[in-house]
Amino acid sequence: MAAEPGTELQLADWRRRVAELYADVRAFAEEQPEHAWEHWVETRERLFKTHPQSPVPAADRPTFRARHWPYDPELRFEATLESEPPAAIGGLAPLPLALPNSGADVLSFHRIGSVAIPFPAGARRLTVFWMEGYAGGLFLAFRDATNGTETYGAGRYLLDGAKSADLGGDPALGTLILDFNFAYQPSCAFDPHWACPLAPPENRLDLPVQAGERIA
Repeated sequence: MAAEPGTELQLADWRRRVAELYADVRAFAEEQPEHAWEHWVETRERLFKTHPQSPVPAADRPTFRARHWPYDPELRFEATLESEPPAAIGGLAPLPLALPNSGADVLSFHRIGSVAIPFPAGARRLTVFWMEGYAGGLFLAFRDATNGTETYGAGRYLLDGAKSADLGGDPALGTLILDFNFAYQPSCAFDPHWACPLAPPENRLDLPVQAGERIA
């Protein structure tokens, strides 16, 4: 959602603080991933309670408490991105597509590839997108069997590079860090006035991912 007139500096500060948080996460997680997660949980709760650009409605911020499953090291992966093949005609760039959205906004993405996630219950595949326009960036939203009961009904985010939610990876090896302990609800889960791109049908998992942020 665009900044309301007069709030641009607040929104810039929110983005700056989130970017700093994820920079800390990437640095800490190299040696201590659970410590990185604890820092992420504590910092996000503080921002959600106190920052004027928090997605939590202002009246609810003083009593807001974040809820998470305990950290599960088996749900942290370094996954290889299997790139989307070039367009069939002339190697053209892939056509943009619109993902489901909680509001009227239409944001364009294109698929850049997919990752096979070796969950303890068996491997599953998720598509990774790149956001067109705006600030650009990686985007990975997913749905799972916790949605609608323990988590937001329309799914959660794992990566959103336009908002600095990037857990890292090795571009030389073509890998991404996908730690589901950092899965979080989109802003529209807290207040419907936010418009959020949502997980497409191809990213709906048939198993519960009991890690990351929860609402119940």
